[in-house]
Amino acid sequence: MSQVQLSLVDSLRERKKAATRQRISDIATGLFAERGFDNVTVNEIAAAAEVSKVTVFNYFPRKEDIFFDRIPQAAELITAAVRDRGAGVTPLAALRGLVLELAEQRHPLGGVREPYAHFWRLVQDSPALRARVREVVDEWEILLAGLLAEHSDDPHPRLTAALAVAGYRIGYLAAVERTLAGDSADQITADLVSAINAAFDILERGLGS
Repeated sequence: MSQVQLSLVDSLRERKKAATRQRISDIATGLFAERGFDNVTVNEIAAAAEVSKVTVFNYFPRKEDIFFDRIPQAAELITAAVRDRGAGVTPLAALRGLVLELAEQRHPLGGVREPYAHFWRLVQDSPALRARVREVVDEWEILLAGLLAEHSDDPHPRLTAALAVAGYRIGYLAAVERTLAGDSADQITADLVSAINAAFDILERGLGS
C-alpha cells in the first residue's frame, strides 16, 4: 500500500472515530436533558448509541466527560494560544485574546447564550458535575502553569496561572448566574468582556510591578 493510500486510510479512520465520539456525545446529551445527568447510566448511553460500554470509555474516560465533551478542545486552545502566539506577544496577552474571542463569539467554551441556561441547570442539579467543574478548573490551572514555565521567564508560573484562571472564573460564573436568571445575552456578553479585561489588567499590572 502506497504512502498516499495509507494517509487516506488513516484519515478515514480518524473521521470515523470522530463521528462515533460525536454520536455518543449527542445521544448522551439528549438523555441527560430528558432525565438528568445522575439518572442516566453509561450502559444506557452505550445501548442507545449502539456501541459497547468499553467503546464509550475508549472515547470518554468517565461519564462526566461525556457531558463536558469539549474539555479536550479547551486544553488544545489554551496550549495553542500560548505556544503559537506572535512575536512580542506575552503568554498572558495571548490568553486574554483567546478568552475574549470565545466570549465575543459566544462559544460554548467561554461565552453565553440563552440556550446554555439548560446546560448549567443540569450542572447545578448534579453533585458529580459540579465536582468535575472544580477538577477541570484545577486541570486548566496546571496546564497553564506548565505552559508559562516553558514559554516565559515568569518566576512564579503556578501563581500566575492560578490568578489568571481565578480572574476569568469569577467573571464567567457571574455570567452563568445571570444567564440562569434570564438576563439578556447581549448585556451579559458585554459585561463578561469588561470583566475579562479588568481581570487581566489587574494581573498584568501586578506582574509588571
